[in-house]
Amino acid sequence: MYRCEYCAGVDEVGRGPLAGPVYAAAVVLDPFIGIDGLRDSKALSAKRREELNAIVRSESADFSIGRVDVAEIDRINILEASLLAMQRAVNGLRVPLDFVLVDGNRAPPFSWPSGYLVKGDTKFDAIKAASIVAKVARDTEMCELDSLYPGYGFAQHKGYPTPLHLGALERLGLCPIHRMSFKPCKVILDQ
Repeated sequence: MYRCEYCAGVDEVGRGPLAGPVYAAAVVLDPFIGIDGLRDSKALSAKRREELNAIVRSESADFSIGRVDVAEIDRINILEASLLAMQRAVNGLRVPLDFVLVDGNRAPPFSWPSGYLVKGDTKFDAIKAASIVAKVARDTEMCELDSLYPGYGFAQHKGYPTPLHLGALERLGLCPIHRMSFKPCKVILDQ
């Protein structure tokens, strides 16, 4: 049995969008400091996510963010890109790890003992924290990309295939941050 004083919780965000990078975060909570209110990022308001993100970043033993850009996603596929983002996040940690626990039904190879936990973002605080950090980081980038590529609504839908986004694709076509390997983008590319 592994002691889990330094267990990294890992979660990714951004597998489903048609645009933008995929992010993962790894968080090692301080075993002596509890953080109240941790939940899956999808269950929190944007304001509460921002508040908890700041707390996690200042109170955790360590955290790191991994990112995989659109070109890599199109080259290796979204599943492999998500796993790569997780590896990058974990490899960026500076504390010695006892264990790595990933949200979901698979974990990429790590240099430390690891496992996965289905619905871990609702069950394990370090994964909940990672979910928050990854979501805030990706949302921040998508808001910045909204000003570079106006008219698509990236600040509102964060690249997900909403009616607003699909309508913008029909009107404006593709831009450099669209995932060309995703079906709605491929259809437009092939027209």
